[in-house]
Amino acid sequence: LLPSNVGKRKAQIAAIRRSFGDLVLNVDSDTEIASDVVSKLVRKMQDPAVGAAMGQLTASNRNDSWLTGLIDMEYWLACNEERAAQTRFGAVMCCCGPCAMYRRSALLLLLDQYETQFFRGKPSDFGEDRHLTILMLKAGFRTEYVPDAIAATVVPDKLLPYLRQQLRWARSTYRDTLLGLHLLPGLDRYLTLDVLGQNLGPLLLAISSIAALAQLALTDSVPWWTGLTIVAMTMVRCSVAALRAG
Repeated sequence: LLPSNVGKRKAQIAAIRRSFGDLVLNVDSDTEIASDVVSKLVRKMQDPAVGAAMGQLTASNRNDSWLTGLIDMEYWLACNEERAAQTRFGAVMCCCGPCAMYRRSALLLLLDQYETQFFRGKPSDFGEDRHLTILMLKAGFRTEYVPDAIAATVVPDKLLPYLRQQLRWARSTYRDTLLGLHLLPGLDRYLTLDVLGQNLGPLLLAISSIAALAQLALTDSVPWWTGLTIVAMTMVRCSVAALRAG
């Protein structure tokens, strides 16, 4: 316990510097881990090339509302499509904070860089998980996903807190993707395509929506094809997601 609340990053660094084991398990305060999580993550960490490994996340409050149910499905997809694909190449791009194990010797090499990250001239106070993962990859370590190491975490049950959380995560994603772009070609061409697709997709959607609104305002004609295309792509994506996530 520190004298005052100095934020997750500084608390995390203080704990790591006082630790003594070969491996460090990071668990968020609103997360419960299954009884076999430690043993399953340790098994993955027996390879000295692995610097970090994360477990599968579920929403512990998935039955509270329609929103928590959708977030649970989103977590399933993020873990079992995105992370599962990235671990094929030993390069999970973000080992999520609710349940991630790190090699302590690797952490000690990176702590100074991690602690002194700045964003727009100020010490960074967001995006800890993704930035630490990028630093691991830059240092030459593998990052892995362990699907049967299950952790249940509390997710937002109201729209406004959820949107604030997503905005914070999006800032981290775009910032640290730019920092890690030069890593991608050295890892695998699939990963380059995957990461670029994830980042360009939302931007293209935003541009399409703005262009459609501009057409409606300037020409007084309804952009039917733009709207139908967005709806069709959304329905295909949601149908696949619902089928895959059960």
